[in-house]
Amino acid sequence: MVVLISGAGSNLRAIARACAEQRWPARIAAVLSNRADAPGLRFAAEHSIPTEVLDHRAAGSREAYDAELARRIDRHAPAAVVLAGFMRVLTADFVRHYEGRLINVHPSLLPAFPGLHTHRRALEAGVKWHGATVHLVSPEVDAGPIVDQAVVPVLDDDTEQSLAERVLEQEHRIFPPAVRALLEGRLQVRGRCVRVLPAGPSA
Repeated sequence: MVVLISGAGSNLRAIARACAEQRWPARIAAVLSNRADAPGLRFAAEHSIPTEVLDHRAAGSREAYDAELARRIDRHAPAAVVLAGFMRVLTADFVRHYEGRLINVHPSLLPAFPGLHTHRRALEAGVKWHGATVHLVSPEVDAGPIVDQAVVPVLDDDTEQSLAERVLEQEHRIFPPAVRALLEGRLQVRGRCVRVLPAGPSA
């Protein structure tokens, strides 16, 4: 798999740990980032995972950037491309190129609060429940078929930060098994519905 990040890479860490401890039939072939200062790159380098930086600010257009990003990803012929905090809206051509192999985790209970600032918007909306969603990526932002979700209560004294921290814990819990299911061909997609088939006896 190839993992794309823009920041701290905490979901990258969770996936790498699960992959090693559970002995997945896969490996992280590379970590790519659009930011040279992404702390997750340091984690990858410390664990001997090849890294690359492709700065979006140097690209002539979104289409040119995504084409070069796809070229670099395709060097590794990945079974899965994992968006682990990659803060870029991807073009439809890029998404179609990896259809069925592109997976993302989003910090809300989709279809509620797609896009950015999810925790602030959840607090402003007064919702009682918030959470995280793992989904396959479609050309529409944060609208692909849902693989798994986790729910956290919204507390009366929550701030954006406190709510974000609890949601992130749930991302770390649900994202790795969803990625593994994708790698093992256990996601059965029918329209917008995803059935996660059980793992084999050796899993």
